Amino acid sequence: MAGMSETVRKELNRQFNHELMAALHYEALAWWCEHRTLPGFARFFRKQAAEEREHAGRIARHLLDRGVEPVVESVPAPRHDLGSLLDVARHAQAMEQNNTQGIHAAYEAAVAAKDYPAQVMLHWFIREQVEEEAWTAEMVARVEAASCAGALAELDRHIERYLEEKDDAS
Repeated sequence: MAGMSETVRKELNRQFNHELMAALHYEALAWWCEHRTLPGFARFFRKQAAEEREHAGRIARHLLDRGVEPVVESVPAPRHDLGSLLDVARHAQAMEQNNTQGIHAAYEAAVAAKDYPAQVMLHWFIREQVEEEAWTAEMVARVEAASCAGALAELDRHIERYLEEKDDAS
């Protein structure tokens, strides 16, 4: 397999599918927020879904460049039993923490196999996860602090404004 060990191939394909799953789950969170008239959070989660699809593409490109076909597998259905925005924020945080563990497992396989190209590619993901976990921790803290409907509405507006500024800077 173009110099890639079977273990690394399996780990990268697993992570590729995990990124696709995360995209689907973030899309479901966006619809949850949209249904509850939280357009800022809905927009944020749609942006996250797009980023996760980009991440899957990055892994797929690495596999393809090394002569390995990425295999799309079935993914678990997203949760839809979330009762509050705090549940949503905590779920997003748990998803990112789980994603970090998966990336670390793929990296450990690459190190054990002395697969330097995979290690270099995964460095980007390791750095990205620091940012993702920081944002989800901040989101959980902000939602916890929004103790009334007005504070929650302002937080929703803040998140939307933040994303518009970030998109404009890109």
